[in-house]
Amino acid sequence: MKNIVVLGSTGSVGKQTLEVVEAHPEEFKVVGLGCNSNIDLLRQQADKYKPDWLAVSDEKKGRQLSVKLANKKIKVFFGEDSLSRIAVHPKAEMVVVAVMGAAGIKPTLMAIRARKDIALATKEVMVAAGDLVNEEVKKNKINLIPVDSEHSAIFQCLHYDDRKEVGKIYLTCSGGAFRGKKRCDLENVKPKDALRHPNWKMGAKITIDCATLMNKGLEMIEAQKLFGLAINQVEIVLHPQSVIHSMVEFVDGNIIAQLGPADMRFPIRYALAFPKRLKNHFTFLNPFTTPQMNFSSPDWETFECLSLAKKAAEIGGTMPAVLNAADEIAVGLFLQNKIKFLEIPRLVKKIMENHRVINQPTLEEVFQADDWARKQTSGMI
Repeated sequence: MKNIVVLGSTGSVGKQTLEVVEAHPEEFKVVGLGCNSNIDLLRQQADKYKPDWLAVSDEKKGRQLSVKLANKKIKVFFGEDSLSRIAVHPKAEMVVVAVMGAAGIKPTLMAIRARKDIALATKEVMVAAGDLVNEEVKKNKINLIPVDSEHSAIFQCLHYDDRKEVGKIYLTCSGGAFRGKKRCDLENVKPKDALRHPNWKMGAKITIDCATLMNKGLEMIEAQKLFGLAINQVEIVLHPQSVIHSMVEFVDGNIIAQLGPADMRFPIRYALAFPKRLKNHFTFLNPFTTPQMNFSSPDWETFECLSLAKKAAEIGGTMPAVLNAADEIAVGLFLQNKIKFLEIPRLVKKIMENHRVINQPTLEEVFQADDWARKQTSGMI
């Protein structure tokens, strides 16, 4: 029985994590749940999974929940540091980090320092603070297992191989809602159009990032940090069927690919159970009914976010944190109908151009760059 804490339990990945827990009650016990502000769902989850500790980042909402649960044997933390506090739960063996954006950085580092294994769904942690995270992982000798389907695929392909034997990795990409479109087709698209992902069920922010291909750009940086690669060893390949989740090409020319259903519960289950594998209680991939698979190169000109992400990776330092923060604000503005779809990369590019990079930043400098980029992006509207 593995004791786990789920940060971001009311979000898409968090809810699917709890589905995996429910499918394997003999394997996992939830000891902590955390969210930003959705206390109604968090309370339902607490009633069902019976954790010892809860965390709510929104202080006002957290106080409300604390009052409602005053007669129950459950501890409620609230406020800015609440996720970090439950991330070091003394009974926890693994912490699932599935909160949105840079908010996942501090809890991840706290959990690692407390020698908890990490199931990482929040790619922004590695994008903004990957070097700092890697340093702590090495120092504390814990396992950090990626939950993103593409990075889980690479992790599985590389598990028994020396990273020095890797020639390149191929991150597969469905192409999002606007695969095959040109810039002229995207001038007047609305949020409802961009939120129609063809294959995956995800939250609004990541679905928009899939439409701009910024999600794939962030995944390039995440892969670079997770697997110790140069950015030119990470290649994007469009694969509309989302059957192959990623591929690794070794220096001898052989390629290993990982295949599976387009279902986030698969990489979640793999991360939770690592290093063993659990019986599948969900869907299966049937090779006899799998559609013909296609591969092509992305349109870097139309989907400028890919180029911006690659440039941020090449520059390094605080630039990836700035890229991520600017994108997060720009996507929010688009979802509120305050900017057009193509203004997302334009805003991000402008913020990157105005940023003075700090090489080898401290954690505080990463947060300062993140905060600066958010304020700058918001101020441009």
